[in-house]
Amino acid sequence: MISALLAPLIAVIVAPFFKPREAAVLSAVAFFAAFVGLLIDAFTGAYYRVDLVQAAEPVGNIYMFGDTVSHAFGFTIAFVSAMVALYSYPYMAHRFEEMGLGEDEFKKYWFLYNLYAASMLWLVYAGNLILLYVFLEISLVTSFLLIYMYGYGNRQWVALLYFVWTHIAGALALVGFLLIGFENKTLALDGIKTVSFLAWLLVFLGMIVKLPGFGAHIWLPWAHAEAPTPVSALLSPLTVGLAAYVLLRIYFIEPSFIIDHRIPIFAYGVLTSVYAGLAVFKQNDYKRLLAYSTVSQMGYILIAFTLGAAGIIGVVIQYISHAFGKSILFMTAGAIIATFHGLRDLNKMSGMHEFVPTISNAALLGFMNLSGILTIGMIGEFYILKGLADTFGLPSAINSIAMATMLSVVIVFIISGLYSFYTMKRIYYGTPADYSKVLVHRLLDSPLYVIAILSILLLLPPFATWFIDALVRFLGVA
Repeated sequence: MISALLAPLIAVIVAPFFKPREAAVLSAVAFFAAFVGLLIDAFTGAYYRVDLVQAAEPVGNIYMFGDTVSHAFGFTIAFVSAMVALYSYPYMAHRFEEMGLGEDEFKKYWFLYNLYAASMLWLVYAGNLILLYVFLEISLVTSFLLIYMYGYGNRQWVALLYFVWTHIAGALALVGFLLIGFENKTLALDGIKTVSFLAWLLVFLGMIVKLPGFGAHIWLPWAHAEAPTPVSALLSPLTVGLAAYVLLRIYFIEPSFIIDHRIPIFAYGVLTSVYAGLAVFKQNDYKRLLAYSTVSQMGYILIAFTLGAAGIIGVVIQYISHAFGKSILFMTAGAIIATFHGLRDLNKMSGMHEFVPTISNAALLGFMNLSGILTIGMIGEFYILKGLADTFGLPSAINSIAMATMLSVVIVFIISGLYSFYTMKRIYYGTPADYSKVLVHRLLDSPLYVIAILSILLLLPPFATWFIDALVRFLGVA
């Protein structure tokens, strides 16, 4: 249903001409319409393509296409973007008031927001690596502008930091793409037959910066913490995880790089997840804490990549689960910031459940997604564990590699659960701080519960059965 992608594109053009509230509704409806169509495609395993133009070598055929993996990423992007669009109206009204800006500023905001979200959606349906790169650049430039214009703190410096690091990632990937194009005389995904070690390495390193992995992560806590919260609610859940999508597309063509370097990539994924997970405990800024959690969750994706077909299902499910959980959590942080006039210091947030119970309960559901408790995240963790058993065998006294890998992944899962509920206790429970109960704008909490409901529904039959069956058929998992 390629037509589902047109509604968000229309919203990019039309929404700035409406009043802010109506623009929020229009944007949300456009992305929700795309979500419905793409969700149906994901469950049925639909495939389609639309040829756009035949370019000269080494670009080749430029086309759009959709398969089960595209649909899984696509419906996630569309759904989260729809909910964040609704949330954006009261939050950005508060932010513009803080900045001394009038309602006319919404015209710029809606254009950039919708273009940012639509570019991510179109990226996962690009059938040519150059087209994919164009959408990647649009998403990076629009998010940079949103941070630069509407962020917090030293927002212009943070935006430039974000711009430089993400474009290092893009430049590495682009050189890798060009090598692939010259090697195969095309950049069309259906025409690429081989990917050399150097090309794979460049794309991999670029996506490690974008995810990001340990060492390349230094830009992310700054960008996520100082971005306006609706942007954080897209940047962390959706944008960084698109690195996984890019790696998936190269993996489907030539998996040998990941297979040949399975152990070091696996170890690096564990290191990333453990380091960032432990770093969460040291944070006193709510949004910065969530940023480190993002790095930890991206370690899951690196681990899953090394675990064969079952692990690839784990990658897809982890993207969905993290998108749902982290969008909820960033929006809880933003709701507290908007309602309590900039409050984000954890040292001043004890017992917040007494003041904002709807936000507290939503945060619990968000952390349940990250921890894989009674949400679609459970399925992701199951397939990661299945991939471990398929790849390394069952742990035993005589199979030390299987024992070590299984133990390390279990530790990663435990750390996620620990920091999730440690954060809940520190912020929402315990002795209430000196605040009064407040009224939370309904658009600052209702969208969070809509996301949470879907994350639970996708765990339950028949929804989980249909969706997982479609992924299994596509990837050929026994």
